[in-house]
Amino acid sequence: MLKHTVRRSRQLFAESIDKDLQTLRSLQISTTVHRELHGMGFHGSLAASKPYITKCNAKSRMQLCKARRHWTLEEWRCVLWSDESCFPVW
Repeated sequence: MLKHTVRRSRQLFAESIDKDLQTLRSLQISTTVHRELHGMGFHGSLAASKPYITKCNAKSRMQLCKARRHWTLEEWRCVLWSDESCFPVW
């Protein structure tokens, strides 16, 4: 049940999961939720802080979009798309 709860809502803290299991589901926890989560391979991390879009950057993005809004599919196929995001694969 603990693994299902964590996979369903990945943004929860161990303390809130502990309270949820004890109050809403009437379960008594003998070991700490934090220790059990580590045992299952779940490790907490903070979300990366990202800079806000500046007005200058927003303006140049809008100009770029307006300049290319009538592009055909063939023109878009010539664009090289890249993404530097990291996504876990389970």
